Amino acid sequence: MRNSSLFIVGILKCRISRSSEVVQIPAVLQVGKGKLYHSRFTFQPTKNIQTLMNLLLEEYNHIPFVTKSYTTSCVLVTLAVQIDLLSPFQLYFNPGLIVSKYQLWRIFTNFMYFGSMGFRFLFNVVFIYRYCRMLEEGSFRGRTADFIFMFIFGGSLMLFVGIFFNLLFFGTSFTIMLVYIWSRCNPSIQMTFFGLTTFSAAYLPWILVAFSLLVGNPIGNDMVGIAIGHIYYFLEKVFPLQSRGFKILRTPRILKLLFDDPPETASYENIVPDGQPGGFNFGAENNE
Repeated sequence: MRNSSLFIVGILKCRISRSSEVVQIPAVLQVGKGKLYHSRFTFQPTKNIQTLMNLLLEEYNHIPFVTKSYTTSCVLVTLAVQIDLLSPFQLYFNPGLIVSKYQLWRIFTNFMYFGSMGFRFLFNVVFIYRYCRMLEEGSFRGRTADFIFMFIFGGSLMLFVGIFFNLLFFGTSFTIMLVYIWSRCNPSIQMTFFGLTTFSAAYLPWILVAFSLLVGNPIGNDMVGIAIGHIYYFLEKVFPLQSRGFKILRTPRILKLLFDDPPETASYENIVPDGQPGGFNFGAENNE
């Protein structure tokens, strides 16, 4: 098993002191190396609200760069639409307006909008945060430039598909792409779906497609995400290992210079002068 951790999203019920009200707080449990880690909240009406906000802010500050940027953008764009600062008609992918009216923001905003705030929005944001973060902290740890290049590669293919199939928003496709790539990188992790069934992570994208069918949602965007995720994984992980394979996807050097830490190189200073190992001038007496 390449990743021994199992994450479980649940709800903690905390009873407020001096009140009979029960507050439900989302919690993430992580099982790793035989240990169970979790957070407990003893929630009080006044003092602990500030404590909880500090904990949330601290957790937000620990989110890796790419995951934080994308998740925050999705929340802000959806919130702007919710309060009528923006309209979905200003966000959807329209090649004609991009070319003729120079509305270049549409190249990006169509990945950040999942519809009005509700179950679908919450579902996608939770999955983006979870699987994007696990990829960035796992398979792409220390390779931020490669992770950003994966975003660029996948997003570009989706826009190319959108030109021919008249697709307007790719947020769901992008979410499924991230889930697919994570599932292929961690195929043996055991997961549960709403506590109903246990399955290997390799089947997670298909479980989500089946769930979309079950609730009556279209699966076109899901299949686009799976297809592009498979193309990326094949070109990055499978084809280079074939007998006549070679690496096709190469991260541009400019991305590595901007986002990756410079490689550590050994730097030795000539502290001791030549001919004096250990700082002692051996043979000096014989030379006198």
